Amino acid sequence: MLHLKTASQKRWLAQVDENLDEVLIDHAHCERKAASTAMNLINAYTENRDLCHEMKQIVEEELEHFEMVLARLDARGIRFRRLAVGPYGRRLNQLVRPSEPHRAVDRLLVASLIEARSCERFSLLAEHIRDRDAELADFYESLFESEARHHSTYVRLAEHFAPRPTVRERLDQLSASESEIISDGSTLVRMHS
Repeated sequence: MLHLKTASQKRWLAQVDENLDEVLIDHAHCERKAASTAMNLINAYTENRDLCHEMKQIVEEELEHFEMVLARLDARGIRFRRLAVGPYGRRLNQLVRPSEPHRAVDRLLVASLIEARSCERFSLLAEHIRDRDAELADFYESLFESEARHHSTYVRLAEHFAPRPTVRERLDQLSASESEIISDGSTLVRMHS
């Protein structure tokens, strides 16, 4: 369903255990960046009404999630602040081909993979912290459905720019690269480290 080639490694859960506060801060930034990505796609492909409609909904949901994470940070007395950006998104976006319509396909599929990885990580995180923080576990479980839906929406919209078999082949290629990136990990404690 999520088109991920590999599951997250236990190394990530060890990072979460070391600094959950920083993962929560990064999660807020991820929601903000997801809204920005959807808005940028509206700006880039404004003539595509279906894409614009779907992106508007995603912008609204991602900003709602941003506010929800900020509320959880506030409730826990965690100060929201800038963080150094991890390499995950940058490395994925470097795979985007420069010419259209390949660029549109890749931008949408990269966004889909980020949503898929977030979905997988939210589920993993909810399960991992359930015994010590049921409220936060419930919150992460509640996000699963929308992240999965966003993933599917991005894949479907890529088919506006290329035939389905072409999109699926490129999704497989990008997913293999995403697996390498996530396996490499990062020393920064991030939602996608």
